[in-house]
Amino acid sequence: MMFNWLKRYVPRGIYGRAALILIFPVVLLQLVVSFGLIQRHFEGVTEQMTLATSREVQLVLDGIDARDTSPQALALLLETLKIDVSYPETAEVEDNRLWYDFSGIIITRNFKQLVQGVQAVQLIDDKIVRLWIESGDGVVQVVFDRGRVSASNSHQLLVNMVFFGGLLTLVAFLYMRNQLKPITRLAAAAEAFGRGRHVQYSPGGAVEVRAAGAAFVDMRNRIERQIEQRTLMLSGVSHDLRTPLTRLKLGLSLLEDEDREPLERDVEDMQRMLDAFLSYARGAYEEVPEDVDPAEMVMRLVDGHVRSGHDVVLHESKGEGHVSWRVMAVQRAVDNLIGNAVRYGTRAEVSVRITDKFVRIRVEDNGPGIAPEDRDEALKPFARLDSARNLNKGPGVGLGLSIAADVARVHGGVLRLDKSERLGGLCADMVFAR
Repeated sequence: MMFNWLKRYVPRGIYGRAALILIFPVVLLQLVVSFGLIQRHFEGVTEQMTLATSREVQLVLDGIDARDTSPQALALLLETLKIDVSYPETAEVEDNRLWYDFSGIIITRNFKQLVQGVQAVQLIDDKIVRLWIESGDGVVQVVFDRGRVSASNSHQLLVNMVFFGGLLTLVAFLYMRNQLKPITRLAAAAEAFGRGRHVQYSPGGAVEVRAAGAAFVDMRNRIERQIEQRTLMLSGVSHDLRTPLTRLKLGLSLLEDEDREPLERDVEDMQRMLDAFLSYARGAYEEVPEDVDPAEMVMRLVDGHVRSGHDVVLHESKGEGHVSWRVMAVQRAVDNLIGNAVRYGTRAEVSVRITDKFVRIRVEDNGPGIAPEDRDEALKPFARLDSARNLNKGPGVGLGLSIAADVARVHGGVLRLDKSERLGGLCADMVFAR
């Protein structure tokens, strides 16, 4: 729980997380090792070299202060030690070094501790060291090569670590990408199948990924076989049941009008219920997805209900674009929602909103609506909410909302029920991901 705040900074994709798992430990290990090595190695080397050079500087200072030292001997000493000595006119100086020169901190500290009278240590660049020292004859400026007090190319370790660390990380990432490709392919195939599309997929990758891929293929084949068997069964059932209904209609046509009318209504109710059962059992898997304009499709459905004498209007249509849907299934679902709206209310308003991420089809009515605690139940097959829906309105079988919810799920979407803020009845939203 204490690390929940880190979740917002963690990548969501498998590539990002794998890269983080790979790069973070490597970078952390390099930082720890580099700082430890720099502290132990370069600091120790710099201290040893500074100690030796400070003794040479002290030897030169002793020779300057000694009265019996001849100029020729002092010049020979300076030439041998490769140290330049001068007496500048100004002596108001202060320590100076480059901001990234960490070894300069050690050099400055050691010279002030080991050589008496050091006023300032100037490390203007990585080539020379300039010491300002108080002596018996005044302030002395001592200049010598920087390579005598610190290791040359001390930054080379960091350069090598960054270069080879980046190179190895790139190689590891390329290898990791090849290992993750089968997982992303499996995820894409599973997502497509969840939205009703069949994508060619063959298992590959590591043993565990192959096992998961093979299990997915077997599962998909079983589901497709069941759908095919159900389709064949429904075709037979539809044919077998419609035949006796047709014979009943022919037989009823021979009766007297006063005896025939109620029986014909019963037969028509049976026909509608049979169509509803078959429509629900058929589902949305039989069709092949095709491109369609959602706004145009909804407009045709609204026009069809208007021609049938229903009070249905297209309230709003925003956005444009085409989507890949099982068109007949979506039309059947939206038509069920509009039919329910005009059946349990007197007016229905339909709106369409198309964005880059989703498509929303909303149907609102001014009917009694559905109570919040009954909305989940209303989405189940054969649900009959007597208190919310008036059964005198018609012979409903409780499949309209269930068919719409099933079609939405097949297309990777969802059906949401709520209260209409404008009309006061039910508001049904079919939301499809793009």
